[in-house]
Amino acid sequence: MNNRGCNKASFFIYILLILRLMGLGMNLIKTRYYLRKLNSIGGMAFTHGRPKILNRGTFKIGTLVRFVSTIQRVLIDVDKDAELTIGNNCRINGVNISVQHKVIIGNNCRIAPHTIIMDSDHHDVVDRIKTGKVKAIIIEDDVWIATRSMILKGVTVGKGAVVASGAVVTKDVPPYSVAAGVPAKVIKTLKPASI
Repeated sequence: MNNRGCNKASFFIYILLILRLMGLGMNLIKTRYYLRKLNSIGGMAFTHGRPKILNRGTFKIGTLVRFVSTIQRVLIDVDKDAELTIGNNCRINGVNISVQHKVIIGNNCRIAPHTIIMDSDHHDVVDRIKTGKVKAIIIEDDVWIATRSMILKGVTVGKGAVVASGAVVTKDVPPYSVAAGVPAKVIKTLKPASI
């Protein structure tokens, strides 16, 4: 190959690099616009697709958080005086989160499409005009919540736990365990990854 061929290849590589950087810049601008209603945004947050976010309370995210709305749109509603906190390096993919009191999601969590996280019943069982019970949800670090799961009020999902597809979590999930079923029960204990 002669020098001219190398120069042409280098030129195209530079053009591709510039286009890629421009695409990242546009994504960053769109992300800042889509997440404009948040109270605090860590560095390097990105959106893929357009999430729908209603924030009348406090909504904070850490660094390297991704909201993916390609399979299912991310829908987040934080009520007045409520709090939603998402830690670092999380992937929130097509999730529906409704917060009337408090939801805390730790670091390195993966939440799959069609998952529902609700910290309240919204309506009382007997008198449907009244507001139902409300209790905080805590999802600790390194948790994976698989598709079509439901995490309901008052639940703590322990560190390193996995919630299987379609599970309805009504009670705490211990650290490093797999919960599955309706209602979800622990079906397996996991060995923590060695560092």
